[in-house]
Amino acid sequence: MAKALDVLAGFSLGAESIALFARVGGGIYTKAADVGADLVGKVEAGIPEDDVRNPATIADNVGDNVGDVAGMGADLFGSYVATMLATMVLGREIVSNDNFGGIAPILLPMVIAGLGLIFSIVGAAFVRIKNETDSVQKALNIGNWASIILTAIATYFVVQWMLPDNSLHMLRDEISGGGLKEGTIEFTKNGVFGAIAVGLVVGTLMSMITEYYTAMGKRPVLSIIRQSSTGHATNIIGGLAVGMESTVLPIIVLAAGIYGSYHFAGLYGVSIAAAGMMATTAMQLSIDAFGPIADNAGGIAEMSRLPEEVRHRTDNLDAVGNTTAATGKGFAIASAALTSLALFAAFVGVAGIEHIDIYKADVLAGLFIGGMIPFIFSALAISAVGRAAMAMVEEVRRQFREIPGIMEYKAKPEYEKCVAISTKASIREMVAPGLIALITPIIIGFAFGPEVLGGLLAGVTVSGVLMGIFQSNAGGAWDNAKKSFEKGVEINGEIFYKKSEPHKASVTGDTVGDPFKDTSGPSMNILIKLMSIVSLVIAPHLHKEAQHSPRIQKRVATALNDNTRY
Repeated sequence: MAKALDVLAGFSLGAESIALFARVGGGIYTKAADVGADLVGKVEAGIPEDDVRNPATIADNVGDNVGDVAGMGADLFGSYVATMLATMVLGREIVSNDNFGGIAPILLPMVIAGLGLIFSIVGAAFVRIKNETDSVQKALNIGNWASIILTAIATYFVVQWMLPDNSLHMLRDEISGGGLKEGTIEFTKNGVFGAIAVGLVVGTLMSMITEYYTAMGKRPVLSIIRQSSTGHATNIIGGLAVGMESTVLPIIVLAAGIYGSYHFAGLYGVSIAAAGMMATTAMQLSIDAFGPIADNAGGIAEMSRLPEEVRHRTDNLDAVGNTTAATGKGFAIASAALTSLALFAAFVGVAGIEHIDIYKADVLAGLFIGGMIPFIFSALAISAVGRAAMAMVEEVRRQFREIPGIMEYKAKPEYEKCVAISTKASIREMVAPGLIALITPIIIGFAFGPEVLGGLLAGVTVSGVLMGIFQSNAGGAWDNAKKSFEKGVEINGEIFYKKSEPHKASVTGDTVGDPFKDTSGPSMNILIKLMSIVSLVIAPHLHKEAQHSPRIQKRVATALNDNTRY
């Protein structure tokens, strides 16, 4: 079993590493093109963002797929795998007199994942639009709710079937007086299902809260629209305020979820709650992919110079897509938070530590360093977008200046050069943030020990979750504030449309929010998970007592005449 878990840890590390490439690199790619297309095309040349005359438009459309589809897919796949790993590691420490040779707690997360996949497919069948007046957001929500409810019902019966009627015992080593002693945590199969239900509820609430803070017509977006009437600066201030405010409810929900799942089944409950949340990942990915698909459809319609009514329909879908993309990011950061906590619990057990004492100077120092890392990581990601966008702007300006006939549709822009700029920038600029995530745990762990590394992980998880929520929601709200002007918005009794002064202010806010919501914000998920997995992989080498726990488990299993697990 230990060998199998080592293999899973390596598999999870690989999944998160490629997620780093897809999410961070893809985010830099798409936002470099998007910002370049916006600033030169819309602001300077006065043409639509997806106009065929804009040299950056192909790179922008490709970037939607690279960053928003592949990036989100890799992100949630990494959470999916890491959750399975953490739950299996903690499940290994449970003594269960079941019909599966004592390994039901290890198998359970995989069964839940399989059920979630089936019911995500079933839930997709509930998404129906009969006519243009139907709410697309409502239809997607119905499909999401259907998959969650069906998964919850099926999971209840699976838990009743797989787990024993008597109490389960989770073994752990407790540090007391400088030595290790045996300890147990007892819980029931109903407690395990309670933790799974908590995970499903947390995921649902996180999506609902994110939808409120980023959807058109809601108070947060309307507040940004009103502040756009007084200029660019007040638009920026309004978006920042909305992003900061949007951290309150999600953190309360996460905290309640952590407390509730721990109450039901200890640390295994926290981990299995994350598995419950991740069960409907397929449905969440489908909803999230709606955004970039609608965006690209609008881009193709604009480039093809299709009739205005076609573009009107795609704009409506794109506005919904902005919200679904934001809710997907909310789900992703919530899953990353619970996954990281589960990995953290697994790290503590494997590393042979029980308490992380922040009264110790070195542990407190590690906590502060961990809290700082998401900020420098975000700074590097945003700076990368800025540098790549500058190169993109210069290239687009050069083509407008040096290629005669572009604006009259007589000459074809050199799209491939803009694609090359985004491609090279995404690969080059992701190296520094990636090295921070990979190397920092190794240096801290081997230089200062597992307890200091635990403090580092605590700091990076809390700070990273807050930064991720703040940046993703601020960017989503800015984007939909800009989109609102395309239909017309009323500010102080006057209607404003595209190309008005308030709309220009909203474009500035959206440009600032682009790297927030599509590069640095979502990258927080990868950062906190990757650092936790690297720490888990190196944990057995950090503490000479790390092998003590399996020996205790084996002794107890022998007493129960159940050696099949070992």
